[in-house]
Amino acid sequence: MGLINVIHTLKSAHLWAGVLDVLVVAYLFYRLLLLARGTRALQILGGLGTLLVALYLSSVLHLDTLNWLIEQIVPLGPVAIVILLYPELRHALEEFGPRFWSRGFNLLRSEEVHDMIDAVATTAALLSSQRTGALIVFERQTGLDEVISTGTPLDAKVSVELLETIFYKSTPLHDGAVVIRQTRAAAAGCLLPLTDRPRIDAAVHTRHKAALGMSENGDALVVVVSEETGTISIAIGGKFIRGLTRETLRERLTSHLQPVENPLRLARRTVAARGESNS
Repeated sequence: MGLINVIHTLKSAHLWAGVLDVLVVAYLFYRLLLLARGTRALQILGGLGTLLVALYLSSVLHLDTLNWLIEQIVPLGPVAIVILLYPELRHALEEFGPRFWSRGFNLLRSEEVHDMIDAVATTAALLSSQRTGALIVFERQTGLDEVISTGTPLDAKVSVELLETIFYKSTPLHDGAVVIRQTRAAAAGCLLPLTDRPRIDAAVHTRHKAALGMSENGDALVVVVSEETGTISIAIGGKFIRGLTRETLRERLTSHLQPVENPLRLARRTVAARGESNS
């Protein structure tokens, strides 16, 4: 009886392992489809699928010449996928990467991040009223060393005066992007990758294409101010959030960048505030 129980236990364990295996693979495919949605990756994969269907039909219908031609192309498929989908594959690996390697905002004091966010929101509102274009990139978990190397190093505290000076139309750095690492301006005049999305609104100009491209190549958050309309937008995850005001921009940045405050520190601050109010 003991041997039978062991066999049943092993079968049950094997069954659950199979179920878990299927669920993990299904989740991975689901995540990959979410990453590919709205990019050229979906079109390229569709083309490869069409090629495989053509290979099968040419074999069934005895179209020997076509079948031979496709057979010569198919072995090159894995190499072609890596070359054509390099940006998307890199983005997918970054998404699945361990979050504890982050160089983002989680280790910073809440006050520092709040001051930086307030400076960016105030500057964006001022530039919007003046119809002055701007690009501000926030490095989060994906490192932006390559982007920073294309600009002029700063390592300066983020302030309204600094950002206004950089994006003033007569300065040599106003056309590029400012990259903010943690709470400091790491560099200005940086070049961003343009989106290669095939279907994009004709009204989206170069500055917005750069913001969209930057958000597609990692988890960076990009604030963009339109020179034509003064509209303030955020690009994140390959999508735009448009029509922001100073207050709504501050709220969006806070929700994405503000570190979660230590519960013990928050409790101490609450007790201290209550003590001050009672006194």
